[in-house]
Amino acid sequence: MSTTGRDRYRRGVDDVADRLPISLTAVRVALVVFVLAWILGPDELRSAVPIWLVFLIALGLEVNFLVGAFRAPRARSLERGPQTADRERYGYEDDGSDLLLVRDGDEELWIPYSGATDDELESLIAEARERPAEDPDVIVEERRSRWPAVRRFLTGLGVICVLALVIWFVESRTGWDAVAGDTRAAAVARFSEEASRVAEKPVTIRCDESRDYVGFVQHADGVALVGGDRAYLTPERCYDLYRLAFEGEVTSSQTARALAVLAHEAWHLRGVRDEGTTECYALQSGVEIGVRLGLSEETARQMMRQQLTENRLRSGASFDYLVPAECRDGGRLDLSNVTDFP
Repeated sequence: MSTTGRDRYRRGVDDVADRLPISLTAVRVALVVFVLAWILGPDELRSAVPIWLVFLIALGLEVNFLVGAFRAPRARSLERGPQTADRERYGYEDDGSDLLLVRDGDEELWIPYSGATDDELESLIAEARERPAEDPDVIVEERRSRWPAVRRFLTGLGVICVLALVIWFVESRTGWDAVAGDTRAAAVARFSEEASRVAEKPVTIRCDESRDYVGFVQHADGVALVGGDRAYLTPERCYDLYRLAFEGEVTSSQTARALAVLAHEAWHLRGVRDEGTTECYALQSGVEIGVRLGLSEETARQMMRQQLTENRLRSGASFDYLVPAECRDGGRLDLSNVTDFP
């Protein structure tokens, strides 16, 4: 097989794969940027987008690019005469008028003919039949052409694995997982004490490190059985409460949300079922919990008012959690007509 013919063949096989690096690079850059934003960005981003879903999408795109590169290019419509590659391979002249087409079953044999005798023609046909159906060089070139696609896939897989390790490293050394075991136990006991005050009975708060009940798939900050004695919070909310109660650190909206979630689940444990009513009560109880955990009353009340404002702006999937119209100062759901609401 001539060098020109081999190069033309390889260009045909790699036509699609050669355009992949640009798309792959864009996907990988976007993945890196998003992971960094997920780590360093606001807590709302972590709550809204599970990181495992991002990695799953990235892996799916890498596999899709790999499969696309392995697919052979669509065959072009060829003329019935000998092609340029055939002429280069077998040494035919450019003029096809002296070629004889011989059909051998489903196979077509092109025989150079220039007034040869019958015996000579039979000999030429026999030689054409003895030629191998496939050129080994073509098979080798096709196999070699797949290696760049495999290499790109392995590179992408490596990028995903490295980013996953970064996430694991950051999560294991920051947040709730980084808190010592005995300190976590003390924090959970404190959260349970506050929830018991609201529920008016002994209850237990658990931080769902395994995310069996809340978090990634369930997409909720907390969960509790109405009238039960146990509630689960996400590790992120537990960490926000821990930072407030044990380190005196306040992260504005994150701290406010954690207080509201703890109070919300406590009211469910008390027996309140309706989500809107529960949220209304929680925003009022959140002020008292915040003060007991270290906030000033003014700051705690301001945080819960902000949560109330955000609640009224919600729609769609959070419709059930919208507070009723009676959730106002002096309204039917006002737990105390003496102090400001909430």
